[in-house]
Amino acid sequence: MAVTRFAPSPTGYLHIGGLRTALYSYLWARKTKGQFRLRIEDTDTQRNNEDAMKAILEAFEWVGMDFDGEVEYQSKRLDIYKEYIQKLLDEGNAYYCYMTKEELDALREKQMANKQTPRYDGTWRPEEGKTLPLIPEGVEPVVRIKAPKEGMITFIDGVKSIMNFNCSEVDDFVIARSNGMPTYNFVVTIDDALMGITDVIRGDDHLTNTAKQIIIYEALGFNIPKFYHVPMINNPQGKKLSKRDGALDVMEYKRQGFLPETLLNFLVRLGWSHGDQEIFSMEEMLELFDPSNINKSASSYNEEKLLWLNSHYIKNVSNERLANELEYFDCHIKGHDKKEIILDLCKERAQTLIELKEAINKIILRPTSYEAKGTKKFIKEDTIKFLEVYLQTLEENKESLHLACDYEVITKPFIEKFELKFPQLFQPIRISLTGGTQAPSVYDIMAVLGFEEVKSRILTAIERNFGKEA
Repeated sequence: MAVTRFAPSPTGYLHIGGLRTALYSYLWARKTKGQFRLRIEDTDTQRNNEDAMKAILEAFEWVGMDFDGEVEYQSKRLDIYKEYIQKLLDEGNAYYCYMTKEELDALREKQMANKQTPRYDGTWRPEEGKTLPLIPEGVEPVVRIKAPKEGMITFIDGVKSIMNFNCSEVDDFVIARSNGMPTYNFVVTIDDALMGITDVIRGDDHLTNTAKQIIIYEALGFNIPKFYHVPMINNPQGKKLSKRDGALDVMEYKRQGFLPETLLNFLVRLGWSHGDQEIFSMEEMLELFDPSNINKSASSYNEEKLLWLNSHYIKNVSNERLANELEYFDCHIKGHDKKEIILDLCKERAQTLIELKEAINKIILRPTSYEAKGTKKFIKEDTIKFLEVYLQTLEENKESLHLACDYEVITKPFIEKFELKFPQLFQPIRISLTGGTQAPSVYDIMAVLGFEEVKSRILTAIERNFGKEA
């Protein structure tokens, strides 16, 4: 039974890399009948953003990922952190350091000049037989952990296998700043331990933090969780993902017309696979996901696959669901008497809900202009004449015109009689009805609109001469 967590900082909106980490953590907790916790790491008060905090919760609600218990806010746990800092001080596992920023900068410059790795030199580290400097006046100390000087810090990473860090690479890092505020690695360790987190799934940019956190775990006698460090998502060129490539706020994907299950399906495959399967329902993800099978190498963002997945889900969710989703885009089709037909027609070509809305509007809204390229190509000298004759044919049979097949029965003999090619008739009709040449079947559009609306739109197009003189 795994207890996992997602712990974003509210300093920016939730991006897809963060959502992928959250999804992996969520799936593992739910699969093992454990718990998935949400913690907001908001101790950096200068960078916190109230809107970003709300956006994180909004994104979770949109994709349907629930969490257990209340949201934990680090800013409400400061007394707990101070208690454990004091415990480390009392037990000799941490100490006050009075080295000023200027002294630390000078030390680093000297080390770099000597081609050494910049690191704290242990000036204020208490050791047997060592005399510490006199405490300077007016200097507020930081608190440093007493890190081991020798040996290896070793742990088994669920993705990367055995990881070794030489203790000589980890200095006595700061766990509390001079203003008393605890640092990131310290609060993360305390929170994960006290929340009973058993499995930490996070980006591999945290890999070096893990060694520091293990030092804190061991100093306080806490159980060390299992770590899974997930490789980054790169752009198609193998570089860090940018906003231009798709590193957007999660809610921006909603605004661009993606369904939440599309995004989750897309993200679960960015770093994990099950054979050649591409489409995964949430039930299948829960059944099949195991963090031990996360890929060791970075994944590449593929916009074409994202659009393909979205097209798949648009075609396969219910029309009732689509009608509800379209409300967000001010496309109100729920009460339309031909809702089912319209959606069945339009969703076949739509890759996003915005494209679906545009396709629907082309049918249900009267065109205000006519595509110049299509008009030039398909509206000839005799077009208006045979359109007028075609309207007379429809008028004579209007009582029997209800379904698409009814219009087909009338139209095919008309085309044969006047020896027309299909585009000669259909494209002028399509332009009349929708304003453009790209639309579903003319028969289907006419069936949706009904004879009177078809007649009105064609007559309007003829009256305007298809905008050719505008």
